[in-house]
Amino acid sequence: MQINRSYAAAAVLMGLTVGLHIFGGGPEIHDPIRASALPDVVRAIGSVLWHAVTWMLILMAVALGWLSLRRDPALFVIVAAMQVGFAALFVFYGWTLLGTLWETPQWVIFSVIPVVMFFGLWQDKRSA
Repeated sequence: MQINRSYAAAAVLMGLTVGLHIFGGGPEIHDPIRASALPDVVRAIGSVLWHAVTWMLILMAVALGWLSLRRDPALFVIVAAMQVGFAALFVFYGWTLLGTLWETPQWVIFSVIPVVMFFGLWQDKRSA
């Protein structure tokens, strides 16, 4: 089976998202939480959650790379569901807590990647 370029593109987008999360989100979100006067346990759990999300993003990038080489319907569904779930969380909390989606624009990339994935699925089904 040949490389699915849409899945490969989704993997690259996810890899870029990991970079943005680490190098953009770290200083903007994680560092201020760590430097805050919040209780130590809240700061510690905040760090655990930050790094857990980092790990999940890395795993999604790896999974998308894997999918570009080998078809795995269950893995496809899991990664797409995670992406849609992340997008929904950013939309929900952007609207309900901030009154705008543009303070939490992460929903855009988490919406685009599943679209690219489904385009790749469509390509696979069309060429089968």
